[in-house]
Amino acid sequence: MAAEQLSGIPSVDIDPDGVFKYVLIRVRPARGHGPARDIVRGYAWAEYHADIYDKTAAEIEKQGYDCECLGGGRISHQSKEKKIHVYGYSVGFGQAKHSVSTKLLKDEYPDYAVTWADEGY
Repeated sequence: MAAEQLSGIPSVDIDPDGVFKYVLIRVRPARGHGPARDIVRGYAWAEYHADIYDKTAAEIEKQGYDCECLGGGRISHQSKEKKIHVYGYSVGFGQAKHSVSTKLLKDEYPDYAVTWADEGY
């Protein structure tokens, strides 16, 4: 049952255009019992990576899950060109594993060119 509910949480939620901060979050049933799942959240309104994590974690934890921030970076989303580029790091959380974030983004945007690099801020 927990795995089914966990699949109800979208893997990706990012702004439709622009350059913005993002975080990679691991979500698991409360007390760590059951499968975990990684999700990507990225928004231009966030001044800090922690703003995104705090808001997302609060929403998800209300549903009975635990969250852990695995790191962050930046996303450049160009919807007209169908391009997403993941790069950079979070000062507070460290660098997310961009290869994991990129896979989630490719699954959500299969007709996009999705790339990543460890360089840049």
